Amino acid sequence: MEASTSGERRVPVLGRLLDVRGDEAGGLLRAFAYFFTLLYGYYLLRPLREEMGIRGDPSKLHWVFTATFVAMLAAVPLYSALVARVPRRRAVPWVYRFFVLHLLVFWALVRADVAPAWVARVFFVWVSVYNLFVVSVFWSLLADLFTSAQGKRLFGFVAAGGTAGALLGSATVAWLAGRVGVANLVLLSAAFLELAARCAAGLARWAQRSAPPAGGAGPRREEGALGGSAWAGFSATVRSRYLLGVAVQILLFSHGSTFLYLNLARTVAAAFPDPVTRAALFAKVDLAVNLLALGTQSFATGRIVAAVGLGGALASVPALTVAGFGVAAAVPGFWTLGIFQTVRRALHFAVDRPAREVLFTVVPPEDKYKAKSFVDTFVYRGGDTLASWMHAGLAGLGLALPALSAVGAPFALASLGLALWLARRERRLEEGGP
Repeated sequence: MEASTSGERRVPVLGRLLDVRGDEAGGLLRAFAYFFTLLYGYYLLRPLREEMGIRGDPSKLHWVFTATFVAMLAAVPLYSALVARVPRRRAVPWVYRFFVLHLLVFWALVRADVAPAWVARVFFVWVSVYNLFVVSVFWSLLADLFTSAQGKRLFGFVAAGGTAGALLGSATVAWLAGRVGVANLVLLSAAFLELAARCAAGLARWAQRSAPPAGGAGPRREEGALGGSAWAGFSATVRSRYLLGVAVQILLFSHGSTFLYLNLARTVAAAFPDPVTRAALFAKVDLAVNLLALGTQSFATGRIVAAVGLGGALASVPALTVAGFGVAAAVPGFWTLGIFQTVRRALHFAVDRPAREVLFTVVPPEDKYKAKSFVDTFVYRGGDTLASWMHAGLAGLGLALPALSAVGAPFALASLGLALWLARRERRLEEGGP
């Protein structure tokens, strides 16, 4: 073991590469495995969802986004009510096993070929709810167990676990979809979600045993229920300028993501009429995204955040989005949009998302679960819905892809300014300011 200048103990190899201190290695590796199993299971489903989403008329996708938003209206208060009454150590695995049951139902329906058109529509909506919830719950738990300083150093490596799982999940679909069939991929996803539930329980046990980091406030150790109402996440968000700023930032991010996705979906639907080809194409895009993100997350994200600051990390995707929509407006087409989507998502996963999660390490425990869930799911899907209807309306007025790309740029520019403001507020809260 080698000592750091602050008197903390570093872990060989991990300590040298990632600035891991004290007993953080146990929690870091557990969080890595947790995110790996979670996103491996999700990325078995993602290409199936994307193909089902454009199986019908891509111009009608705004109705699917609206159905997803309505589903969130029911899901968010139910989750808040659960964490209000059940200790988080039990509540997190319960949430995952609730979704495992749903996956088993989908497996049975797909295997029996029951109402395939309706199952495809419901599956698209369900996966759109599922992926935000399970990832939001994951980051809520990490924001509860790690401090802001730890998050800036370690969340990039934790995110690499998710990217590695996503990479392997995408590769599994690309290689095995034609061999094992869709139903068996759904069943495999359920198995990995159960593994993620077990990893979550193991991470919570580590947090109970581990000591707080030397020289600062430790992670939260209380295991009781949070209390409060099912709507506390909404009320906390609208009362806090900081949380409201985070909500608007996510709203603007989802706007850019939706405009880009819908533009790409229209292009793919026109260029690739075969469903199997489309599913394999989406899997390969996911593969490229995760290959780009993995190397950065594994060893560079913490150093990037240290070099450019939290504000620079949060501003990276908005800056790229302004430039990307500008290029897409000038040079429309599948390759422009595909490359833009790939680079944007890779930068989001490698730098922007870990930096965003640091924002929640400085808020009260109840906000880490309820307000975060409200922002990550309801607000995000609300942004999807608004953007999808705006996109449909503008397309209905006759705007072509170049003009639809240009519309996204001003929203990204607003997101850029808000990112810098949020970083300054986070710093004040970390230092104990109002």
